[in-house]
Amino acid sequence: MGQEEISYYVIVDAFSTRRHPAGVLRRIRRDGTVRDEAFGRNLAWGHSTARYSGAESGRELHEITEEEARRIVARMLRAAARQD
Repeated sequence: MGQEEISYYVIVDAFSTRRHPAGVLRRIRRDGTVRDEAFGRNLAWGHSTARYSGAESGRELHEITEEEARRIVARMLRAAARQD
């Protein structure tokens, strides 16, 4: 079994910014395969096709660190909890 590499990106669309993104994408590479998962407004990680529908859909991906990704996910969860 090969080593796993994970890269993180913020998803920015017309209604968000890099500081307050629409979501976070994690790109997982293992054994020559790539799987993309996004954490977005539904507050869960799930399969994503953002890699295939970036700029033409009005979305941009900007690479961030794992720590930045964790902070953004935590902030999104806190914001959702306050709305309940």
